[in-house]
Amino acid sequence: MFTHNMKLAEVVQSDFNTLNVINRFGVKLGFGEKSVARVCADYGINTEFFLEILNAYHDPNYFPQKHLQSFSVGEIVEYLRKTHRSYIDEGIPFIEELMNRMLEDCENPGEIKPIVKFFNDYKTELFNHLHWEDRDIFPYTLAVEETYINGTDASEIIEAMQKYSMTDFLDEHDDIESKLYDINTLFIKYVPPVSNQMICVRILKEFSLLQKDINNHARIEEKVLAPKVIIMEKELLQKQ
Repeated sequence: MFTHNMKLAEVVQSDFNTLNVINRFGVKLGFGEKSVARVCADYGINTEFFLEILNAYHDPNYFPQKHLQSFSVGEIVEYLRKTHRSYIDEGIPFIEELMNRMLEDCENPGEIKPIVKFFNDYKTELFNHLHWEDRDIFPYTLAVEETYINGTDASEIIEAMQKYSMTDFLDEHDDIESKLYDINTLFIKYVPPVSNQMICVRILKEFSLLQKDINNHARIEEKVLAPKVIIMEKELLQKQ
């Protein structure tokens, strides 16, 4: 478990994959001997939220659902949006770059194109899903929280809720992380001979890291954000 008093450098050294999370909070390398609490203070970050996200990402068996639900929808959504940007701007483009290098290194590029197409289809589906959440779901959750906290007229939110609520979101939420596993399996079984096998190994590692990251992302949406908003939706309905 990472704690307030741990040096952030020690956190990174114990699990380099935490750099993805740290980067999403805007924290840059070069934090020296500073503790987690000190770095969070320097960057104006909620230390409790930062630690809970870090620990949940680091340990798949650790998921403080109730504690995470105590944070505002605004904090949760801000982190989720930054995660979306990291997938769109960094994670997927990097895998694409590696796959292009693999194509150039493959003796028979035609044999690998079906795998590339499968990945490109997944990319399109993933990006459409992320854009939909950014455009429709996240603004709705923020509006529900604002109405709930400020006690303003809820008629507009209730009208929107009757068309599409967070319960509907949970029922329809795509299992986008399992499809990465399918790509990984397809790649392992059917990728044709490539001169530089390290490119293939790197691609498989990136698939695995992305799958883990998206799984954590989905857990926050399904077990933290959605249930928190559903409680507010129900209370707003009861007040009518």
